[in-house]
Amino acid sequence: MIYDTLAHKDQYRNLSPRLAKALDFLAQTDFSALPDGRCDIDGDEVFANVMTYKTKTANETPESHRRYMDIQYLIEGEELVGVGALERMTEVVEARPEGDIWLHRGPVDYVTIGQGRFVAVWPGDAHAPGIAPDGVSRHARKCVVKVLV
Repeated sequence: MIYDTLAHKDQYRNLSPRLAKALDFLAQTDFSALPDGRCDIDGDEVFANVMTYKTKTANETPESHRRYMDIQYLIEGEELVGVGALERMTEVVEARPEGDIWLHRGPVDYVTIGQGRFVAVWPGDAHAPGIAPDGVSRHARKCVVKVLV
């Protein structure tokens, strides 16, 4: 997991060319001109999903991916993201391999994204996004960049 701000994106550039493309996209994009939906950055190797939603009071089923890492970046609002090691998950609740998503139960620790902070999670990281920090559902707009690993 990486938990940081885009101001420090260059220190991650050498980890992966795809990761560098993803972070450059987040830093250089005018999201006010970008509608919700999928945005191709480099085909199926790096792409973004922009979404508008209400945060929820809880997320009891952390998700994981096997083919992609997620970079979760809030454009508007603030939310908690629970993050836990995949090996600490106690149960697979649902598996959708065709969509590269597995839902789990298990312990997580929380980070706050918004106000320029992002979290990048690898396939070994289960994550439970979209949680209202104060328990009150609020408007949020997010960009999740998917990076093939």
